[in-house]
Amino acid sequence: MSGGELQVVTFGLDAETFAIPVTLVREILDYREPFRIPNGPGFMLGLTDLRGEGVTTVDLRLRLGMPAAVPSLSTRILVVDVPLGARVLTLGLVVDRVLDVSTVDTAQIGPAPDVGTRWASDYIAGVARRAEGFVVFIDMGRIFSDVEAAELSSMATAA
Repeated sequence: MSGGELQVVTFGLDAETFAIPVTLVREILDYREPFRIPNGPGFMLGLTDLRGEGVTTVDLRLRLGMPAAVPSLSTRILVVDVPLGARVLTLGLVVDRVLDVSTVDTAQIGPAPDVGTRWASDYIAGVARRAEGFVVFIDMGRIFSDVEAAELSSMATAA
């Protein structure tokens, strides 16, 4: 990534730390059980009410190939606007905990390593080193396939 600063929301899934640009985050909600929708992808939990609007909610752990976890008091739902080509899909991402909002020097963000990662690198925008370990930057526009994005979008509009 080129030089400059990027403001991000960092969050935890298991022992891992992830980040997404704060410009994509609409709200951070306390966890509440989503309204279940049958026949959705395995990582889709259902719909979360956001002031009368049904927001498609996904378990980010499951989407990234991690095991499911029982929600705790620190579990949050990040309501994000995911850019998908010419449109924007609003999703709720269930995460184990929100850590902070911070500013990162983009010069410190390197490419995802080709070896030793347990996530598909196509949706990793980069990796940065912090005192407490690595932070994986997620490219939200690439985390869902076109088919998955269309399915999630159609479920959101049907709500």
